[in-house]
Amino acid sequence: MSVDVISLGIQWDRLISIADEIINSLVRSSFSTNVRESYDLSCVVFDSHGHAIAQGAYSVPSFTGTAPATLAAMLERFPPSTLLPGDVVTTNDPWIGTGHLFDINVMQPVFRDDRIVGYSMSITHLPDIGGGGFSATAREVYEEGLRLPICMLARQGRLDDALVELIRVNVRVPEQTVGDLLANVACTTVGGRMLNEFMDEYGLDSIDPLANAILEQSERAIRDEIALLPDGVYRNRVEIEGQDGPLTLACAVTIRGGEVLADFSGTSPAIKSAINVPLCYTRAMTAYAIKCLTTPRIPNNQGSVRPITATAPAGCLLNAISPSATGGRHIVGHFVVPLIFGALADIVPDRVQADSGMLNLINVQGETRDGRGVSSIFFASGGFGALAGQDGAPTTPSPSNMTGTSIEVWENLTGMFITSKELLTDSGGPGEFRGGLGQRIEFVNDSGHDIAIACLAGRTEFAPQGVRGGFPGGLREVRVNGETVHPKGRYMLAPGDRLTTFEAGGGGFGDPRRRDAAALRHDVAMGYVSMKEAIAVYGAQPE
Repeated sequence: MSVDVISLGIQWDRLISIADEIINSLVRSSFSTNVRESYDLSCVVFDSHGHAIAQGAYSVPSFTGTAPATLAAMLERFPPSTLLPGDVVTTNDPWIGTGHLFDINVMQPVFRDDRIVGYSMSITHLPDIGGGGFSATAREVYEEGLRLPICMLARQGRLDDALVELIRVNVRVPEQTVGDLLANVACTTVGGRMLNEFMDEYGLDSIDPLANAILEQSERAIRDEIALLPDGVYRNRVEIEGQDGPLTLACAVTIRGGEVLADFSGTSPAIKSAINVPLCYTRAMTAYAIKCLTTPRIPNNQGSVRPITATAPAGCLLNAISPSATGGRHIVGHFVVPLIFGALADIVPDRVQADSGMLNLINVQGETRDGRGVSSIFFASGGFGALAGQDGAPTTPSPSNMTGTSIEVWENLTGMFITSKELLTDSGGPGEFRGGLGQRIEFVNDSGHDIAIACLAGRTEFAPQGVRGGFPGGLREVRVNGETVHPKGRYMLAPGDRLTTFEAGGGGFGDPRRRDAAALRHDVAMGYVSMKEAIAVYGAQPE
């Protein structure tokens, strides 16, 4: 059965709105700031064959690349013929899910007249999963917390109380962790109900014909865009900060016949630190990068990433194998995007983005003055890289989309007091289009107890690079009581101790001496650019 163009457009948007409503349900019922404040989540709707056809707009975009593989693994463990209404399947295995233990994947089959017509899945970053907690200091995955294989969280609507209790007694903040877990169950239930209501409204016995039309159109669109690029092999190589020294990321991007293959041979081996990246996450970041350069306006679904393949040697930093520690896999994995942008910069010069300052995830564990357990993440972002025709946004994450937590909410939750949060003058890379500014944040331990703080960040030695003559952005720095410390370390803060972060700025785009004079005057007036830099770098005339 074919779907006409008008019906396709309307019903496609409706499916996306269902995924959005799953997110709304998840956020409203969640307990942790990771979900209800920072939106470290994804919600996906699948057809009966397990193809991802709609993703919520506030989802972490790269999870479009992980969710289909996660569902496929779940259905291999529990074939559709064995599933019943009310069954809930879950896992947080880094090599099956999103690359680290801290993301829980929850799936429910959607039944209609005793037939599976689709699947509803949500993914969230839990506030804690036990072990040493969210940090980059673990040497093996066993140190990082509970690793749940693909298992039944509920059978015919009845929770596995033993599994829930196992999780509860192993985490620092059981109310938040179990609360978020059950919020995932609730929102996927909402997804199933809304999918059935959607089918009732349009008189559909199956969504598969609609799904096929969505997937085919999306795949055709990205293949057509890739086909416009010149065939060839395009290479790039960058150095990044490791735990004890620099590491190398390398890629060869082959474009041929409307398809893309990214091979990461030449990348450094995995290390004894929790910054290693499972291949599932590397593939997701690769798909995200190519989609940004080709079809950024096509909604995320499985069809839109089908022509993209990623490979990496087993055991390297971008294809770490168990038992490698992977908790901070974003620290390295986020570099896949600028690595690919750099490889393709010569053939799509006006589409690539300058390097971004990226995220610094600051995880706090301890106890508040009134005895409540604490395990919470503060998402501190560097500046966004500039683009052709557009300055980079200040303190905006890339390549991700998590939002910052409200200061007041976070202070009340953790017992940490934030004394300042301000933009850093001159941190944005100069260019015709300036890189986004980084920020300075100062935290003070006001909990009355010792608090453990783990920082998970890079960009302290290798600055975010500009493109087409743009200058690098400013470097990141982390200090404890005024002394510079490792950006991937874990530190004990006594009451009154201070943690200060200086977040990296985004790289600039184009020659800074070509910057619009009015834009530069505005930068100086707002304190984004100092007069000294305006004169020395941008060529402004002294007043």
